[in-house]
Amino acid sequence: MLTVNDLQVFLCSLSSLPSTSPSTFRKLAGCTLFITGASRGIGKAIALKAAKDGANIVIAAKTAEPHPTLPGTIYTAAAEIEAAGGKALPCVVNVREEQQIINAVEKAVKTFGGIDILVNNASAISLTGTLETETKKVNLMMDVNVRGTYLTSKTCLPHLRKSRNPHILNLSPPMNMNPMWFKNHCAYTISKYGMSMCVLGMAEEFRGEVAVNALWPKTAIHTAAMDMLGGSGIEKQCRKTDILADAAYCILTKPKSFTGNFIIDEVLLREEGVKDFDVYAIAPGHPLMPDFFLDVATDMTAVKQEGYGRESDVCTSRSFLTIMNSVSISSCFFFFLFFFSPKRLGTIQAI
Repeated sequence: MLTVNDLQVFLCSLSSLPSTSPSTFRKLAGCTLFITGASRGIGKAIALKAAKDGANIVIAAKTAEPHPTLPGTIYTAAAEIEAAGGKALPCVVNVREEQQIINAVEKAVKTFGGIDILVNNASAISLTGTLETETKKVNLMMDVNVRGTYLTSKTCLPHLRKSRNPHILNLSPPMNMNPMWFKNHCAYTISKYGMSMCVLGMAEEFRGEVAVNALWPKTAIHTAAMDMLGGSGIEKQCRKTDILADAAYCILTKPKSFTGNFIIDEVLLREEGVKDFDVYAIAPGHPLMPDFFLDVATDMTAVKQEGYGRESDVCTSRSFLTIMNSVSISSCFFFFLFFFSPKRLGTIQAI
């Protein structure tokens, strides 16, 4: 007898099939996405995009009660997901706590019959130098960014392997070894690259079974955390979270053979045929702030790390200084004096 869970698995299996009508075919219908840090920001944007297809969303985040400065809880996010057409399962999860991860995964499997997609979005940040970074902040970043990503992936993988088209997507950058990205915030860089190393290792370990990729924005993205860091007016130099949601959707609807890639949002979307990027800008026409870890801009859809099938046909590259010359003087001033000032920045935990 066909059960509801059987139907959900069948619908999700269709996401790997080509569609002649992508605007009407709901590729993620019936799929179950486990998204960490989905109560707000980028995680919630990815959740809402999938919800429009009729996906099941597990909101694995810390915020059960309203935060004094950051908007949204797992329950308000669940309401938005349901309103968008999806099914929501809010779970209180601090990714530093392994048992909370295990409990949420077990609840997700019991509720929806399995897990098809994991998005490791939860992250903590402290843009401070070595001497200014307190040990508790180092522990926080390593626990959330590296250990949390690793343990959540480990816990979900037995269930992902049962899916027809399973994916893990980490919100982490290509591993750029330019020392400038280590100099001013060594601990944070190590922690984010740890997430990327999970992609590098797990993509190879589970090749043919589970797709494992990384996604990173080309420009700064406007979130509540960015408002706290940048202050009034910073949003004009940012793009909306929608650009990452659209890029994530493109990745998560590809076959599982698409794996081991370090993807930049704009590059992928251009390859997919998107031409108007003003729709993603908070202030169309205003200069945009480039994001961290990208001191070369490439026209490649997926950046392969050296030693892991690195592509050789790089079309174009520009130095970071060239990119910075394309933005306003005020943007440069903010980028270097604000972001690289250890006295100004504390820690933002974006969960």
